Amino acid sequence: MKRLLLLGIAFIGFLVYSQANALKVDKTFVALHIPIDTSDVRNGFNNLFLASVNGSNGARLNPRAISYVQDFMIRNKKEMDDMKSWGRPYFNLIDGILSRYGLPSELKYLAVIESNLKPNALSWAGAVGPWQLMPATARLLGLKVTRKVDERKNYYKSTKAAAVYLRDLYAELGDWLLVIAAYNGGTANVYRAIKKSNSRDFWNLQYYLPAESRNHVKKFIGTQYTFEGQGSVTTLTRDEATDQLSGSSMYVFTRKLNKDELAGAKTINISGKYFSTVISKYILMDAAEFNRYNPEFDKVMASANNSYDLKLPADKMDLFVSNKYQILNESVQRLLLEDESDNENKAVAGISNK
Repeated sequence: MKRLLLLGIAFIGFLVYSQANALKVDKTFVALHIPIDTSDVRNGFNNLFLASVNGSNGARLNPRAISYVQDFMIRNKKEMDDMKSWGRPYFNLIDGILSRYGLPSELKYLAVIESNLKPNALSWAGAVGPWQLMPATARLLGLKVTRKVDERKNYYKSTKAAAVYLRDLYAELGDWLLVIAAYNGGTANVYRAIKKSNSRDFWNLQYYLPAESRNHVKKFIGTQYTFEGQGSVTTLTRDEATDQLSGSSMYVFTRKLNKDELAGAKTINISGKYFSTVISKYILMDAAEFNRYNPEFDKVMASANNSYDLKLPADKMDLFVSNKYQILNESVQRLLLEDESDNENKAVAGISNK
């Protein structure tokens, strides 16, 4: 009888243990795989995922990325919240350099996934520094890499080199997600994926990329959402950015300006029916030079998203500001004349067709 009683107690204990572990597994499953209810603020993610769906700044997270980003944030949020504090000096340095090269500030999160911002980080392949540059690439970018000196570990110099590299990759590929993939796996792999998939859309070609490069892009997106709570031009394909972001967001990175020109320029956001030729006349600036500072200006201003981050040399910006209303008035008059001319041409065409 005593033996049976002991066996019964043991069996009950086993059931309790099994149920407790089952509950533990279920909670883990819920945390990692079931989509978060955006009305539940206990996880602290409701604003983030509302932003990812609705796009608080107009950038909408691709549906094929939401599950990955959600899981990534749950796993890494604590570590990255800590990095916001101790990494501030590094981020400030990177922001300043990226700005000088006309690059989006969100590219700093590439250094997070490359090295956790560690200057002495070393990969199995031999990449070194906060930007994980390979020796040959670093030398091409002007860094010293010898037995005694390795400037890949120098935060300032390596960040400048990385900025040049990212700028050149974007000039070649024209899409920030493809740039991140190429930064990890090289442009040859990106072009191979484009050819095999017959697409330049990352979400269509991703499975033709090496798994490491594919996941690198998603980690970058997840990191940006963890830090910023929203996406930007660097978390979108080129077509997504063109569709979702207003004004000149897609064109400001194609400015062909050197470091001194960028440093000596001023920028203001303008909206309205401005014409580049009218602006050029009032500020005494060559039209080709104006277009170099402000690519696709007339195209953007003629679209529904007619807002532009106008960039001009400081003296030219002063002339623009002092003549702003005359410039806008003359631009509107020109637009009205063009509309009248179009209507007359249509009327003539209608008569001749009869």
